[in-house]
Amino acid sequence: MAQRRVSRSRPPSNALRREAPADTAVRARRIVAALRRAYPDAECALHHTNTLELLVATILSAQCTDERVNQVTPALFSRFPDAAALARADEREVEEYVRPTGFFRNKSRALVGLGRALVERHGGQVPDRMEDLVQLPGVGRKTANVVLGTWFGQPAIAVDTHVTRVANRLALTREPDPVKIETDLGRLLPESQWTFLSHALIWHGRRVCAARRPACDTCVLRPDCPFPGSV
Repeated sequence: MAQRRVSRSRPPSNALRREAPADTAVRARRIVAALRRAYPDAECALHHTNTLELLVATILSAQCTDERVNQVTPALFSRFPDAAALARADEREVEEYVRPTGFFRNKSRALVGLGRALVERHGGQVPDRMEDLVQLPGVGRKTANVVLGTWFGQPAIAVDTHVTRVANRLALTREPDPVKIETDLGRLLPESQWTFLSHALIWHGRRVCAARRPACDTCVLRPDCPFPGSV
């Protein structure tokens, strides 16, 4: 059956506009339970074997698919296996490795700067604090949250385009700003759910809740979703 086209900007239903914060929190818990049933193994899709590899892969994933990043990183990690190697690297050589990920000049500059910063400030190791991570070249709050949640096991909500889209469609937030979305989701759920939630929303956004043609008719979250007017 052909899916009907729906507007990505369609507002929540009247019922959701009137929803009390406590009711939104209850609905959020039901959503997490449904996501756990649908994606029990949801995790970061970027291939890595250590913290630095995860950090580098996440930087490369900006404006690029995880699949493409995973094709590029084996050779990159083999050539530059640690922060010291990145710190000594020629940016033009790094560019050739990361070119398929797009914005390769900026990414190459960030990776070499990252290596130098890690060597100079952190003994070549990736720090495990948000305030230290976001001071590193190429690292924003989303990238830091990926590393903190995925590698260090700290409560973290990484907000990418998929999380932004799906969380807004679910009316768990009405914010376009990633930091505000992170705050809204964090208020709704206990910290123990945060990392899983961000991974699961990314998986759901890729597999079901696509930007242009979401598969609403088969979506496991439809009972708790106001988009595109089913509530």
